[in-house]
Amino acid sequence: MRNVAAFPDVVPLAAQSATVTSNHRICLFCIPIVALLLGSVVLAVARAEDFKPEPGYVSLFNGKDLAGWGYKTNQFDGKTGSSDGRYTVKDGILVVNPREPRLMQVLWTTREFPKDFILKLEFRAAVNADSGIFIRKPQLQCRDYLVAGPYKELKKYKPQDWNEIEVTVKGGVAHCTCNGEVLEDALQVPDTGPIGLEADRGQMEYRRIRLKELP
Repeated sequence: MRNVAAFPDVVPLAAQSATVTSNHRICLFCIPIVALLLGSVVLAVARAEDFKPEPGYVSLFNGKDLAGWGYKTNQFDGKTGSSDGRYTVKDGILVVNPREPRLMQVLWTTREFPKDFILKLEFRAAVNADSGIFIRKPQLQCRDYLVAGPYKELKKYKPQDWNEIEVTVKGGVAHCTCNGEVLEDALQVPDTGPIGLEADRGQMEYRRIRLKELP
């Protein structure tokens, strides 16, 4: 019989078998974890891209790029970010990125809206974030309201979570709510104009931006 001790580089068969079994168990343990992580990523992307507006609404933001949006001097069709990096698109979300030193910027729809309409969108604000939604031209403040104001008495606002803004424009007057609570009851707006999203302070995220023109 060959003396195993005389051959230090030779691993006994039993030890090899135990090592293989251990590695096999580790692999079997890792597979479901990897599958779960990949599944979560796929599900998140699918949810972002599969959102369908309610009947009669059209999406102003496709969740993939900045098609239909731009600055006054240029457009960002097919691009996932503005030329200065203030606005980027990721996983179905339009992200408004902060800048130091602080500098205001506005991203506009390339289309104007002369008819009465209902605008709906969801936003998520970082702590003390300051943004705004331009309705043809006038601005509705869109912020981390309970910290940054001006609507600090809201009961249904969810800090650092998704909230829904709804704006109904009829006859040159905009009625604006957040999660059903009134922000502005009668904001005067011009006869026509685009929709704009402001970049000012902190990070703001927007998604599910859609509009329905009224008869």
